[in-house]
Amino acid sequence: MDSPGGRIAELLDAMKNGPESNDPSRATSPGGGSRESNESGEDSRTKRRLRPRAYPYPKYLPYDVEDESTMQGNLDEIIKNLYIAIEAGDFARDAIHWTRELRSWLGLKFDPTIEQRVNLVKLYYELALAPGVDQSAAERFANMFMLLLKRKHYLRSFKDLTLDWRPIYKEIKFFVLPGNSGITQTPTLRRNIKTLCKLTIFAQMYFDPREIPAMLEEFLPYFSTSQTETAFVVVGLLNIFLPTMPAPPDDPKLQPQYYLPTLFHMWSLVNRSKMFDSTFMDLLSHLARDSVIAKHIPFSAYGIFTKEQSSLIFTAILRLLEIPVSQATSPYNVTVDLGAGLGVMLSRDPRKHPVPHHIARLVVNSLSPLCLDEEDSILSKLEALIQSVEGYFHPSNSGPWTRTLSELVYYLADFFVMRWNREKSGEMNTPDDRRLNEPLRKRFVLCLRDVIFMGIYSKSSTAMTFSLSTLQNLAYLEPNLILPGALQRIYPSMQGLVEVHRTASSLRSLQALSRIMTRTKGFRCHITTLLGLALPGIDANDLEKTLYTLSFIQSVCYCIPFKDLTEGDDEVHGNVVAMEWITSEVERMEEGGVDTPLNYQDDLTDKDEEMILKSSTSSFGVFLMSFLGRIFTLLENLPDPSRVRSGSPEETVVNTLPATFLPLLATLSPDLYDMALTKIADFVTSHVIHQARDAMAFLCNDLCKVNPEKALKRLVPLLIQGIRTEIDENGAASTRHASSDVLPRDRGLVWNISMLSMCVVHVGEAVLDHKKELFDIAVYMQQKCKGIPTIHISNYIHHLLLNLTSTYTTDFDLYEMDELARGLSAEDWGQAPGPNELSIEWHVPVRAEIEFAIELFESQAEGAIKHLTSLITGTSSVKRDGINKGWSDELSRNLVLFRLLLSGISILFDAKAVSRNSKWPGPQENGDIEMLEANGHPREMHDLPSELSPSDQDDEEIKPHFTYPTGYLLEEGDPLYEKVHEIREKIGHVLHKVHVCLTEQDEDEVSCFSPLYLAYRSWFTDVGYERSAHVLERVSRLLVADIHPFKVAGLRKDYPRPLLVRRANLYHLQRLRQNAYPRPRSELEERLLLDLLESSLSQYTDIRRNAQSAGEASLKVVVGARTLLIPPFIDALEEGVKSNNFPRIKGAIYSVLYGSLHKTLGRLWKETPRFIKAYIAASAVDKPSVQKLCNDSRFMLMEWCRPGERMTILDECVIQKIAPTENVKSRILKKKEAIMKKSSFSEAKKAELSEQLVEVVKSSHWRTASMVATISINLGLRFEHIASPGLIKLIVNGVIDPHPSLRRLYAPALIGLLTTTQLRVTCKHSYENYLLDNYQDLGKIEVPTERDNPEWTAQHLAAFARPETEYYVDHDHPGWLVWDKTMPAYVANVEKDLEYDEVEQNIRENLGKLLTRDWFKSYFQHLKQEPRDATADRFRTQNAIMLLYVFELVIQDVCVAKFDDIKVEVLEVYGDGSDKHQHRATAEIIGALLLSVCDIKIEQRTPVWEFCFPIVRQIFSDGLTPENVSYWTSFIRLLFQTRDPRRNWPLLDWLSSFRLDMNSNAAFKESSKIMLLNQCISEAAWHFRLEKPIVKDFLAHIDHPYKGVREIMGACLSQIFRSRYHEAYSDVGTLVEDQRSFASIGRPPYQPTQEFSEMITETFGRLEKWRHERTPGQQTPSSYTSGGKTVLVFLEFMLQSHVCVELTSFFPDLFTEQLLHMMDVKEDPELQGLAYSVFRHLANIPHQDGEDRRLIDKLILIGKTSAFWHQRLRIMVNIQIIYFRRLFLLSQEDKQKLFDCVSSMLEDSQHEVRVGAQATLSGMIRCTPNAQKKDIVERYKVKFTKILQANPLPKRPRRGISAPSSRTSTPTPEQSRLILVRHGAVLGLGALIQAFPYASPPPPWMPGVLITLSTKAANDPGIVGQSVKSIISDFKKTRQDTWHIDVKAFTPDEVEDLSGVLVKSYFA
Repeated sequence: MDSPGGRIAELLDAMKNGPESNDPSRATSPGGGSRESNESGEDSRTKRRLRPRAYPYPKYLPYDVEDESTMQGNLDEIIKNLYIAIEAGDFARDAIHWTRELRSWLGLKFDPTIEQRVNLVKLYYELALAPGVDQSAAERFANMFMLLLKRKHYLRSFKDLTLDWRPIYKEIKFFVLPGNSGITQTPTLRRNIKTLCKLTIFAQMYFDPREIPAMLEEFLPYFSTSQTETAFVVVGLLNIFLPTMPAPPDDPKLQPQYYLPTLFHMWSLVNRSKMFDSTFMDLLSHLARDSVIAKHIPFSAYGIFTKEQSSLIFTAILRLLEIPVSQATSPYNVTVDLGAGLGVMLSRDPRKHPVPHHIARLVVNSLSPLCLDEEDSILSKLEALIQSVEGYFHPSNSGPWTRTLSELVYYLADFFVMRWNREKSGEMNTPDDRRLNEPLRKRFVLCLRDVIFMGIYSKSSTAMTFSLSTLQNLAYLEPNLILPGALQRIYPSMQGLVEVHRTASSLRSLQALSRIMTRTKGFRCHITTLLGLALPGIDANDLEKTLYTLSFIQSVCYCIPFKDLTEGDDEVHGNVVAMEWITSEVERMEEGGVDTPLNYQDDLTDKDEEMILKSSTSSFGVFLMSFLGRIFTLLENLPDPSRVRSGSPEETVVNTLPATFLPLLATLSPDLYDMALTKIADFVTSHVIHQARDAMAFLCNDLCKVNPEKALKRLVPLLIQGIRTEIDENGAASTRHASSDVLPRDRGLVWNISMLSMCVVHVGEAVLDHKKELFDIAVYMQQKCKGIPTIHISNYIHHLLLNLTSTYTTDFDLYEMDELARGLSAEDWGQAPGPNELSIEWHVPVRAEIEFAIELFESQAEGAIKHLTSLITGTSSVKRDGINKGWSDELSRNLVLFRLLLSGISILFDAKAVSRNSKWPGPQENGDIEMLEANGHPREMHDLPSELSPSDQDDEEIKPHFTYPTGYLLEEGDPLYEKVHEIREKIGHVLHKVHVCLTEQDEDEVSCFSPLYLAYRSWFTDVGYERSAHVLERVSRLLVADIHPFKVAGLRKDYPRPLLVRRANLYHLQRLRQNAYPRPRSELEERLLLDLLESSLSQYTDIRRNAQSAGEASLKVVVGARTLLIPPFIDALEEGVKSNNFPRIKGAIYSVLYGSLHKTLGRLWKETPRFIKAYIAASAVDKPSVQKLCNDSRFMLMEWCRPGERMTILDECVIQKIAPTENVKSRILKKKEAIMKKSSFSEAKKAELSEQLVEVVKSSHWRTASMVATISINLGLRFEHIASPGLIKLIVNGVIDPHPSLRRLYAPALIGLLTTTQLRVTCKHSYENYLLDNYQDLGKIEVPTERDNPEWTAQHLAAFARPETEYYVDHDHPGWLVWDKTMPAYVANVEKDLEYDEVEQNIRENLGKLLTRDWFKSYFQHLKQEPRDATADRFRTQNAIMLLYVFELVIQDVCVAKFDDIKVEVLEVYGDGSDKHQHRATAEIIGALLLSVCDIKIEQRTPVWEFCFPIVRQIFSDGLTPENVSYWTSFIRLLFQTRDPRRNWPLLDWLSSFRLDMNSNAAFKESSKIMLLNQCISEAAWHFRLEKPIVKDFLAHIDHPYKGVREIMGACLSQIFRSRYHEAYSDVGTLVEDQRSFASIGRPPYQPTQEFSEMITETFGRLEKWRHERTPGQQTPSSYTSGGKTVLVFLEFMLQSHVCVELTSFFPDLFTEQLLHMMDVKEDPELQGLAYSVFRHLANIPHQDGEDRRLIDKLILIGKTSAFWHQRLRIMVNIQIIYFRRLFLLSQEDKQKLFDCVSSMLEDSQHEVRVGAQATLSGMIRCTPNAQKKDIVERYKVKFTKILQANPLPKRPRRGISAPSSRTSTPTPEQSRLILVRHGAVLGLGALIQAFPYASPPPPWMPGVLITLSTKAANDPGIVGQSVKSIISDFKKTRQDTWHIDVKAFTPDEVEDLSGVLVKSYFA
């Protein structure tokens, strides 16, 4: 067999060499040679996997499995039936059934051939996107498509599979570019957008890279930031569509660096958007991942990127981390992302695809050894990034960023490990010069090491979990770099020397590192010591720590044998050697601190290390005894069991104990096992701890599993004796009692039974040695016991039966038998066999076990049958007296026994025997698998009873289902086989009798019904498999939890042996579950199902719930059960409604709608109308609980009302690929005919019901009427006939119904009616056209663009300034970024009318008759009513849309009402305009009127405008108020949104002519007009071309006196200038070429025009002039303050937008100083606040290259020369932000200038400035990469120390001479200078200290600096001394957690010096 590495290498080589098919079609990729093609063709027909399975599932099963021909035959049968279903059009049922079968087939680890997989992938791709397929079915097909491509190694891109991107793009385009996708369709025909996106992501890998130019040509013309929505959409489309797999090397235009500059340019077009950053990070990371393996793609120290690109990427990473800096605002603005609109649909879920994941993928796949040779590289940038944010990993510095940072390092390590392992195994065929190597690995680990040692102590549990996983990955890569530091931190924690929370974290770290430690030389010698140190963690007072301790011990037990290796070794005796070595190592660590090197690889010889290890193993016995002692103490102190199953910590610990004990006991040597057995057995027999019963029972089970013979021999006799003693001598369980708790008298008995029951489950055939005792004690206990203990007795029998009849693994050893036989040694530590090298021991029941099981089953069952029969017939000694509960207790006890007997022996039940007396024949003799109806007859039989309509033929069929060998133990005809099924049958009859007895005589015995129906559930479901216990799910969940700590990215199934063995057991359970398929029902089952139905309608809630639960479980396993139960349920509902039997109503509705009957009834349209009518009647009953149930379930009925599949359009070529060789045409035709009949029948029934319900509505209460109308409308609206006259009348009259709720219901219905009519017209009355989106839009045209004409864009835009045009351009995007060949437009004057067929004409006529003037009058009156709810008081777009369609009918002269009538009514609605509700109604009506004429002839349009415009103009001139302005703003939005502004030219022209009136004192009047104008500009965006006079007017009046006017003016100006920019490249090729030729990051956008620059300069010039004119201290507003506020509002809006970079060139010379001046105007707080807000934005704006240098120079100049200290202080905020945000973009020279500036400000004359400079300097140093940080620290340390030394404080004069006067005298200039200089130096040194707040231990230079401060300046008077004390105090405070480590950096004298500074005087 080839190695996996070789196979993957072939795969990747093939990918790089191009595809090999010679098929010329676009669906596959040409290329490659013919020989390869032939080889591949033959290979794909037989080859199943490109990579062999790591785990051979069938090989390990203990029985013979199916051969390959059977497996392939089953797949062929599935595919054949799938083909028949698809060709017959049966998607909703048969196609889904066979898809489910295919999923099951794949779930059993079978593999189709590559050719079959390719065909199936293409088939499901087609089905998931096929027009006409029902949405829910399409979801299933999409999921199957994703399952077939779940792993990337299933199929090779291009070589095996290429998919066409256009079909899925067409579907997605409908959602995200709706205006460009034709007319909106009904939701039922559209897929879920999230599913489509997932589908695309799976398919993306198989899109042809040669389609990249076509994709760019398709997507980029939609890009526009004029309305940013399309920008987000285009980038989202690129992210999920653009192929990232390597393209063929022969075309340079397909290589990443050809189009990457364009992508970076597009990235720069939308600034301040987190969504844009994360989307591009995702896209670039996929590109980096898929390109790293391609030799022909250039690769450098920056990966596939250039230096400039990587700098931008890392700058974006810094932004995405959202680290808080100084007083900075966020680098993102929420409003930009809110503009994403529909683009949000294309974004990935950040919870499943976090941004750190994208970042890590990009970084790790850009690493290569080239990084080691370059000073600047991706690796150096990563180091700089981690070092710059290092302080934010510390537990003391937690915040919103903590999780993001911990995720980032986790994913970095995870991706690195994955790539490392895959490159080593050959799965990833990276070129040699790019492969990760050891020096790179070492540097990578060192980069993350320090932050991870901080992260593992995080306060956030999530962050700690990520950090621990990272620690594990780093230790896996470089154990010798990680383990020393880990141990040096762990030992003090475990010894209790530090805080408690560090101990918990250390225990978790040990669990993460345990496997790596056991495999690493030297470090494994610490394991036994650490185990001993962990034992105190098992503490009943700290259960969380107990949990971590148990997990650590469990992890160790999976890795090492607990065997004393000193036995038989003459050189090593006892643990002395190990103890001495460990003691010396711990002392070395304590002395050396956390940086102590532990180089065991070189310092320890192999022999010495082995001796130490052997010596350490001699203490295993001591550890084991101590561990057991602590566990017993823990169990004795567990709380009361009343908290069980509450998710409490106690419960978690109890559940964790068995998971720890099983590997522990399994890894013990025989002598240690004997010790454990003795200790546990002694404890079990000498203690009764009721609250620890379950935990102790699990421990006994683990004990018996590991060595059944020894353990059972020891425990069984003792436990049986204990049981007898308790019963005979203590009288346990002798009487029943009322409490649900176990009586103290019975606790000893229950303890012993619980231990015994867990001792005999899953322990194999060893129980046969105790057969008689076990059998006898069962009988004895059943005879003697009563009350609660009987449940435990039944459970014991259940466990014993499971043990005897089940097949399961009994292999728990850590090593293979041959390894154990040769004897284990030190080399075996940490080793595990490969998943292919196992020999597994199974328990397969032998004949004696089965006989014993059936004997026990028969004995117990017969006893229970006899007892129950006597109880219900009254012949029992226990009488039913209605007072005592003895009778019900006995009944319940025996029912519980039934349930546990049935599930315990379920494996022996055979579905064939269970259904032997069923009413259905089996498959036909001809061998063909016939589809049978639930009544058992072939579907095509023509002798069906006449009452069985075609709709009945939808019932569940006995569909073929494949069974697979599972080692079934009995054969038909075997006496045991017959006996076991006979007993089951008897039990079924008795259950029925019990049900009859209880329901007829004792329905108030509610407590008996629960065990009865649980027994029913087991009787139905537990056949062949214990389905009721959910075994598979439970076992799977536990295995996943145990495997998780051992998962390593890039390695396959590298788990300890016991876990690999458990995977085989899970596979066996999967096969059992697969065989537990639905079976035909028998007569008895039919009777029992009807019993459940009866009780589902009970008067008692508990009985109903139990019966419904059991019934729902039974429906899933019995074919035909659903159609059996539906008619009686409907009968019961009808009867309940008639008799007002509310419980019966609730039972029927809940049973039908909230279970699996819901879907069946939705297909069974013979019965559905009955149910709907009864349901409607039920909703009207006078019972709140029934009404609530009906309201909550109403939406479920709507699913039934949808139209069925009428037509599906598929690519027949794809379908024929899976066609079978045999002729199945006749079967297809029969099936198709039956489906058509059923569909016709269902639709006829729906139409009939709709008409009936129309009549019901008329006489119903409004609440009922709303439900009935909804159902009727959904049933009645259809594409073929649209709607019936009765339904039309109902809807039209409903719109003017007096009740507002009904009006809200009918209005959307009328819109639906009218749109369906219009849709039918535009589709040329063809449903096929409708499905294919073939629309005939009379007005729409494609206008050729003159894109080669340089003047074309200017001409195009100039046309928007004139009303005359031949066509309207409604879409915003054409030409903004790039021109397409044509652009969509709409004829300005539509000459032709739509052509209506007879159906549509009838609808219009019916509508026209009903739409009278009275109708409009009534509707308009309702519009102006005051809404009940204040939130509804807004412009209601839905009303306007409905009126739009209605007015179209009026304009076209279809209605009775004429336009003149409408005019009168509109004027009446508006009245005098004094009421806001009049305005709202008028705005909605006029908006609808104007929209209704926008696509018709001009002569029809003119009268409407002539009527409407004067009204609007008058309102806008004089009628606006604060109450109504929002309605008219929405009116403007409605008219202008996504429409050519010229469509509303009169309004546009009038609004644009507005000019400010400085003499007006009507501020609101002015501002409201600007508000409307602003809305108009916002909607028209770059198509608004009348801006120049407006801008000129606004700029002339920026000092307007009114605040409201100024604010909206500033907003309007920003709106204008934001929408002026456009690029308008002639075509995509030109765009791409221009960006590529300019720079690798593209051309910088938003360069200000000369006109814009002059405008900004002139405006700020005026401000400066006004500033000088303003009198300082002036309290009244001035031109300067008013104009400044207008400008600031403008700047605020601009800087918060995506175009903010347009202003960067003005920051240095114009903005900075002016903003600082404004912040100094104390008399105007509003101006100050606005200025400060804008000033803080400056540093967050992404400056273009070079412009940041000018801003830096300006800030430095102000800092050094400004006369105002406030200004000097404020610029430091921006200095620090710029330094951090542009860490990867600033030159070294600029960084140095910033440092020099800030350090010089430490000597500023103003104290506040000096303190600010200290904080700024420390912050800058903190985020500086280590490479530069060292030099900076050294330079400033020397500088500031010299200053202190060179400027000593003068010696104090002798006491008494001048002391009094010196205290009050003014300091001399020299004294002031001295204080200032020394204070600056102290603050400088303090900044160095504060820059490393969490460095532990402190850097070597730091103690010296602290001592310098304490000795040279601590005694200075005043601020200097205070600053020193503050610095030293803060140093100590931030190191509370690590002081035991940090203090070692100082000598005792130095510690004393520091302490002396902090000691306060007693007299202070």
